[in-house]
Amino acid sequence: MGSSGERLDALALDHLEGTIRHVAEELAGWRARALKSEAEARHGPAAAAPAPTGPGLTLARPDPELRTRMAEMEAENRALRQRVEATRARLHDLLTRLSFLEEQGRETAGGATGTGGAAR
Repeated sequence: MGSSGERLDALALDHLEGTIRHVAEELAGWRARALKSEAEARHGPAAAAPAPTGPGLTLARPDPELRTRMAEMEAENRALRQRVEATRARLHDLLTRLSFLEEQGRETAGGATGTGGAAR
């Protein structure tokens, strides 16, 4: 069962590593969205565009629609931050499990070539 079991372990580790990569990519995407939402909430959606000029254009008192949109974006940002933190915690758990499995694999491989190793 040695080589068959090792192949199954390798497949499981490959799958786990792929999942971790996917989660890391998702985390990066959520982080980018959260940062973009923060920038838009602070500076408005057209923060990169030149500010319009003219009579009556002021950002000192945003209209009720803009305040509502800002509140919605802040709530979305809070929710995204919570999701990012939950994903970060899940990613940490997966990395810990992967490290554990890799260490067990090394110990098992070392015990298989040694004088028998300890019984379970």
